[in-house]
Amino acid sequence: MIEITQSAQEYFGRLIAQQEMDDVGLHLSVLNPGTPLASCDLQFHVPGQSGEKELEFKYDEFNLYVPAGAERWLEEAKIDFEKSDSGGQLTIKAPGIKGDKPDDSEGLEAKIAWVLQSEINPGLASHGGQVSLETITPENEVVLRFGGGCHGCGMVNVTLQDGIEKTLKEYFPEIKAVIDATDHATGSNPYYK
Repeated sequence: MIEITQSAQEYFGRLIAQQEMDDVGLHLSVLNPGTPLASCDLQFHVPGQSGEKELEFKYDEFNLYVPAGAERWLEEAKIDFEKSDSGGQLTIKAPGIKGDKPDDSEGLEAKIAWVLQSEINPGLASHGGQVSLETITPENEVVLRFGGGCHGCGMVNVTLQDGIEKTLKEYFPEIKAVIDATDHATGSNPYYK
């Protein structure tokens, strides 16, 4: 159900080894599931401390506990740790956390909106930003509008081309271009100035 990469398992193993408690594992819960505000919460955990029924998943160096009922939101979830010179970056991807993925019968607009909400916006939210779908042109050009910390950001073109456009074209090869319709000169609180 939940894939934890080898690098993430090693990272968690090191952190857990530093704890001064016996039988410490990790607890992964889902906050506001099925909504655009959905997120994951990962904490150290001793079995039974939550007082609720939990599912237990065993890994080489630790156990992961998930509240019963949350597993439906964590289908195909993946936890990864990417090492870097400055330490590393932990990522949790749970594609179904914000709601059900549109099925093949739904239109391109619904599918793109779902990818924006479930994959793109969680990353932008760490900078106080968001992006939404404005329209799709007859030429299959996707028109987006940025908000929050992305509105007026000096790095928005990099985010658009190297992040959003690349991701959307991986999912939907029929997309010809991704266009930013935002007037960035009017941004009042950009992440980068």
